[in-house]
Amino acid sequence: MGASGALIVLIMVLGSLVLWVGVPGGWLWIGSQVQGSTGDLSTALVVMMVGVVVSVVLIAGVLAWLNRKHEELREARGLSERPTSVLERVLVVTAAFAIVGFSVWFFGFAGPGPSIAPK
Repeated sequence: MGASGALIVLIMVLGSLVLWVGVPGGWLWIGSQVQGSTGDLSTALVVMMVGVVVSVVLIAGVLAWLNRKHEELREARGLSERPTSVLERVLVVTAAFAIVGFSVWFFGFAGPGPSIAPK
């Protein structure tokens, strides 16, 4: 793999991590700010749902475009086609890292949830 192919794969990895970690975390934070300023949970949930869907569609489009560019580079170098694309492998590996990272955080560092005082 040439330098440009490696750079495309690196960008795919970063984009995939943003997809698995950045988008949910970012929109949870934005939703908390909306709820804090409006006091309305339903508005915050709508903002988060729309934001997540739009973000995922945009990032998926960019990742698909990067995958096509990577395939074009492979064809230009005369390399044979693979049964699975680089993007498929990148998405699976980064999803596994995200799941393991979330599990470590949730079970090791998150602590107890908010307590509800008895009435």
